Amino acid sequence: MNQDFLSAKDETLTIVDTSINNPEENDALIEEQGLVIVDIKGEISRPGIYEVSINSRIHDVIELAGGFSDEADQTHVNLAQKVQDEMMIIVPKVGEALPTTGTNTGAGSGKVRINYATQEEIETLSGIGPSKAQAIIQYRDEHGFFNSVEDLLQISGIGEKTLENMKEDIQVP
Repeated sequence: MNQDFLSAKDETLTIVDTSINNPEENDALIEEQGLVIVDIKGEISRPGIYEVSINSRIHDVIELAGGFSDEADQTHVNLAQKVQDEMMIIVPKVGEALPTTGTNTGAGSGKVRINYATQEEIETLSGIGPSKAQAIIQYRDEHGFFNSVEDLLQISGIGEKTLENMKEDIQVP
């Protein structure tokens, strides 16, 4: 892959050459430096692939990408959400139909992306009502992204049976 991407280091914008012949070496270097790579699309001034600190928020990526376009529907973007490696951020146009599985996806898999889903989306899962959905979001906010579906067992009120009923409808990165 001979692609350059933008990098946010010390609040300056630099181009990073990713034409290294060994992608694993490149990924290891990025991980070692505490960086993640995110893809931002849609109604943004400079859509593209950005390298940012693992502690960055979507707001930081949008700023790095030059901000929202005049047609951006900012009400569907969680600016406070932390980024994660390989994340896709889609900024919709006002009046544009949104993806059905989280505002930060273009996958269209029909599954709920538990690390990005809103309370309403989580409530569509079998056995999950408003209080369990809120508990999932609270756990995610306090402990970070889920690494596996089984991580949901750490949440009070979600047991093996509930997990079994919904695990086919959940996508974890």
